[in-house]
Amino acid sequence: FCARRRRQMIMLPLHPSYVFIILSLLLSACYGAVTWPSSVIPSQIGVNIHFTSPLHGEMDMLADAGFRFVRMDFHWDDIERSKGVYDFAAYDTLVSNLDAKNMKAIFILDYSNPLYDNNLSPHTDVGREAFARWAVAGVSHFKGKGYLWEMYNEPNINFWKPAPNVTDYSLLALTVGKAIKAAFPDEIYIGPTTSQFDWNFMESVFKAGALEYFDAVSLHPYRQTWPETVIPDYAQLRQLISKYAPANKKDMPIIASEWGYSTLYSQMNITNQGKVLPRQLLTNVAQGIKAMIWYDWHDDGTNASNIEHHFGTVYYTYYQNRIPCYDPKPAYLSAKTLLTSLAGYQFSHRIDVGSSTDYVYVFSSSRTPQQLAYAAYTSVPGQQITIQVGVTSAPSSCFVATSYLGGVQPQKRCVDDNRKLQVTLEDAPLYLTPS
Repeated sequence: FCARRRRQMIMLPLHPSYVFIILSLLLSACYGAVTWPSSVIPSQIGVNIHFTSPLHGEMDMLADAGFRFVRMDFHWDDIERSKGVYDFAAYDTLVSNLDAKNMKAIFILDYSNPLYDNNLSPHTDVGREAFARWAVAGVSHFKGKGYLWEMYNEPNINFWKPAPNVTDYSLLALTVGKAIKAAFPDEIYIGPTTSQFDWNFMESVFKAGALEYFDAVSLHPYRQTWPETVIPDYAQLRQLISKYAPANKKDMPIIASEWGYSTLYSQMNITNQGKVLPRQLLTNVAQGIKAMIWYDWHDDGTNASNIEHHFGTVYYTYYQNRIPCYDPKPAYLSAKTLLTSLAGYQFSHRIDVGSSTDYVYVFSSSRTPQQLAYAAYTSVPGQQITIQVGVTSAPSSCFVATSYLGGVQPQKRCVDDNRKLQVTLEDAPLYLTPS
């Protein structure tokens, strides 16, 4: 149908510019137009989980914090245990719990299956085609929910067995992308999901043509420096995307599908993790990242020297008959404060207050755009700044000041006669919302 219609449109005696517009609309109809998460906080923000059956009280804590996404492995070997037979029962349980809390999922299409390719990452035509059939079956089962389907997890490091192979990954990404987009063009397919900004790996995948099928570029911007250092990396990635993306996808979105800070990182501890989480999320929001996932939901263990055990927003120990069922870390409180203080707002712009290390972000209400809120912090604590609050753009004269951990300051912050607001910045966000 689409091929016939394209030929018919080309034959119409219209001005070339009209033909271009009509063809663009027609191609969108043929290949689908995905629907992205809203840019209104907290719609695009979530956490990584490692379960399909939540423990009692777990979903309540996730939802109460304001998270609207979870990211979870969609294990091939768990779903297809006999060739061509797919059992999604475990994921049905997870999805029913997500539905009850109005949450969505990023499902990671991973890893291998003992039925194919000797349980190594897919590297033959038979293995790739089997992986693609399973992926399409999964998308079909959960289609229409606004989920994101991510092509593997960190294939540039040891998750790709027996060793990273960009050629094999690219072939798999293309095979799966063609299959998903042929069957479900409106579903969101993302990748290549690299650990950090692996420029050589990403460029090889892009050269192979994966951007024709990816709807967004996902990656994991891990680092042991403060989150704002990611800004030039995002700019470089956008240039790389523009170089290799099809003409109609030069502004392809970026998704930070996994990124966190262990409390055992250099210069990190429980307190600093609570400060870095909102700074990371605010940086991503200000950079136009379409969706972002904090790693991890809860600590993965209690070994005091194991870095992997200490990424969580809550501690590891579960309390079955208690509310809350986990002890929150400062990271949980700082996430909840951001997601509730700025709920219903979307990023507008950053104010230049004279220093590149001072971050003052302006947010506008999705219901009343002239109603503004602010999130402000600095890399050098103790900086005093002035925010000019316009009459027409922000009619509020007074603001409620909330610390990054949720403490509401007893006195409101009000503008002076010149509608200027004096604020002392610290190394974690202060939220100023209309009173």
